[in-house]
Amino acid sequence: MNASPITGATNYLDSGAPAGAAYTVRAVVGGAEQAASAPALQFGSGYLDVPLQIPPGGTTPSGEAYTYSANDASVGDLDGDGRYEFVLKWDPSNSKDNSQSGYTGNVYVDAYTLTGTRLWRIDLGRNIRAGAHYTQFQVYDYDGDGRAEVAMKTADGSRSGTGQVIGNASADHRNSSGYVLAGPEYLTMFDGRTGAVLSTVNYDPPRGTVSSWGDSYGNRVDRFLAGTAYLDGQRPSLIMARGYYTRAVIAAWDFRNGTLTKRWTFDSNASGNSAAAGQGNHSLSIADVDGDGRQEIVYGAATIDDNGRLLWSTGLGHGDAGHVGDLDPSRPGLEYFKVSEESSRPSSWFADARTGQILWSTAAGGDNGRGVSADIWAGSPGAESWSSAVSGLANIRGQNIGRKPSSTNFLAWWDGDPVRELLDGTRIDKYGTGGDTRLLTASDVASNNGTKSTPNLSGDLLGDWREEVVWRTTDSRALRIYSTPTPTSTRIHTLMHDLQYRVAIAWQNTAYNQPPHPSFFLGDGMATPPAPRIYLR
Repeated sequence: MNASPITGATNYLDSGAPAGAAYTVRAVVGGAEQAASAPALQFGSGYLDVPLQIPPGGTTPSGEAYTYSANDASVGDLDGDGRYEFVLKWDPSNSKDNSQSGYTGNVYVDAYTLTGTRLWRIDLGRNIRAGAHYTQFQVYDYDGDGRAEVAMKTADGSRSGTGQVIGNASADHRNSSGYVLAGPEYLTMFDGRTGAVLSTVNYDPPRGTVSSWGDSYGNRVDRFLAGTAYLDGQRPSLIMARGYYTRAVIAAWDFRNGTLTKRWTFDSNASGNSAAAGQGNHSLSIADVDGDGRQEIVYGAATIDDNGRLLWSTGLGHGDAGHVGDLDPSRPGLEYFKVSEESSRPSSWFADARTGQILWSTAAGGDNGRGVSADIWAGSPGAESWSSAVSGLANIRGQNIGRKPSSTNFLAWWDGDPVRELLDGTRIDKYGTGGDTRLLTASDVASNNGTKSTPNLSGDLLGDWREEVVWRTTDSRALRIYSTPTPTSTRIHTLMHDLQYRVAIAWQNTAYNQPPHPSFFLGDGMATPPAPRIYLR
């Protein structure tokens, strides 16, 4: 038992503890010791398993058998008990990229407590195709009642966690190529406790004419993105979007008093918005880029202001990855690092996130598919940036400062210092100028999303600011949560209290998953970050 106050970082090493020891915390208020907390989670062998219930496989109309594996996950306090629950998407083995024809199995979305109790299962039905670009689910407390809701695109035959069918249960809008290019599209807000339907509206933006999005066979029309943003600086709104290769449409929704209502719609086809056409990424970021207390949607090479108007566009085109944060703490405000697929444009660029002004860029080099920006090396101030098609590692001025890291994928704050680590596949490495050092090789787990090799989820899920990494076990019978065993002397608030970081966890599952960044610089030589604004009911 430790009876002395912890005045440093919020961790304590009980070096003489027996295996399996249980711990509680008692707060001292006004000199009086309060009741004990619930026992802390126990991480045997460095991880905690959350048991899962695998959906049964099936057979497509063309006779193809398929099975399921645990795919992208998110967290939210679904039942208001003060602990996060997991929301998990199940991916059929025949899920498709939009460019690929063929039927897919149904998409299922489950909710689980940390002890593995399944709260509900939503079956999106035959009229929602499976793949990274189709189902972007958001988990957040949109109405401020202390319990998170779950939002996603639905269709005829989608079935809620309580068995309620949305639309026409018998409708089958799939064509002979497996695409769903007809029939109604819906947006549904589900109750996080039960999976029941709270509100269903027509999905905006609608598909309209398929060919108006860039092709006639169904690829670009069904490129979706989603996020959560504090557009008024006070309460969260739901962001649902469609299209980025050509036309881009973004709709903002509020969920108040049990009903989804439209806040605004941005359409690149509308007057004055054409500069946003073709500028979207395979992901998005949400951040208060102009410092007015309200968050914007960083859509790729264009950013939409909190009021639904175009804030800026660089015109440098579509790409796979982008990173928004205080990447250069010597400059005021936030910065943005992005890679590009445009063969005639810079393959990567670093910009002022408020104005889109390009601060430095790299030469054109074709499709630059991966890019990362973070402070991974204390030998250079601020963030370092690198990408798959560019040699070396760039500093905040764009100068090459040495060896490129071994991976160009995800990130994690894992060990005791504020310099961030490399997360790729099922391992975590620490960057070094002469070579990377392995910190963790996870056992009996698998990464997701093919060559993207991303975890189910990574973020500061349990507190103290270091990040947990969640992978599925190889057999998908559990989510395995890894948490660092390394003590730290760095004392800052939990990252989930930073609004930019918290909504980044919500959008992490969107299309090509990207790691979260807080609104402040977290790295070597960091200043004390501002205290987060926390409102208690």
